Amino acid sequence: MTKPALAAAPLMIPDGGGPLPAPWLQAERVPLWPMGVPGAGFAPRPRRSDWPQTFLSNIAEPELRLFRPARPHGKALLVIPGGAYNFVSIRNEGVDVARVFNAAGYHVYVLAYRLPGEGWADRADVPLRDAQRAMRVIRSRAAQDGVSDQDIAVIGFSAGGHLAASLLTGFDERIGAPVDSVDQIDARPQAGILIYPVISMAPPYTHAWSAQTLLGNAPEPALIEHRSPAAHVTGRTPPVFLVHTLDDDAVPYQNSVMMADALTKAGHPPEMHLFAEGRHGFGIGPSNGPAGEWPVLAQKWLLRL
Repeated sequence: MTKPALAAAPLMIPDGGGPLPAPWLQAERVPLWPMGVPGAGFAPRPRRSDWPQTFLSNIAEPELRLFRPARPHGKALLVIPGGAYNFVSIRNEGVDVARVFNAAGYHVYVLAYRLPGEGWADRADVPLRDAQRAMRVIRSRAAQDGVSDQDIAVIGFSAGGHLAASLLTGFDERIGAPVDSVDQIDARPQAGILIYPVISMAPPYTHAWSAQTLLGNAPEPALIEHRSPAAHVTGRTPPVFLVHTLDDDAVPYQNSVMMADALTKAGHPPEMHLFAEGRHGFGIGPSNGPAGEWPVLAQKWLLRL
């Protein structure tokens, strides 16, 4: 007699909501623009009633939060949470990530970046300018923080994955005039880890909410192409590690495939992991599913660079 199949346990996916976690409040705050944020037009927007405190919005002063490891090895990560360019999800794609990679010896800098729909002029450029600045700020203080300025990788999730991919392909893009000596520092990451990233800014595979918020309601084709990172991969693009799930119902896995194809055509194929399940927004991953192994896989990959 055939035994009935056991039903699989539901995936245990970390929750991104709730109040601001204590580690976030206790982490060292590092302003990106201590002499004044460049650009004009910031206009706070009413927050949706269903957004928890961990969905940061109305970011007038972008910053890094520094999470220090107990046993550092001198390597660092810039972590860019997602949130459809409407908020920054700092729990599941920030604090949780810091905890896991701190345990492996990494200094972790979580970026709270400006959001393009909050009135800023040049909305499509503001997040990338903050990401470039974040890399430069980390390098500028590498000696005092005890990290190597050559061992700084970036991790991005969802729309934060789009921003990380934009940094990987546009680290040397000129956005605004330099404001100080920090703006002269190289913004190129050592490597990039993209977790369920938005890559395309055009249908059918884009994430419409992210694309509309970044580019506006009726962007010109040139702007869509300019902010589609796969179109700008070159021989100087750093090594890339990609993670996506085939059941992602928000950002189709084809986004990662597009980036992988572009990197392969440029002569440096990525490390890519496509998992059957996990859907979207799983952060460090379901603890009882294969997608939850990506932090370990990423650490092994980084060690081989």
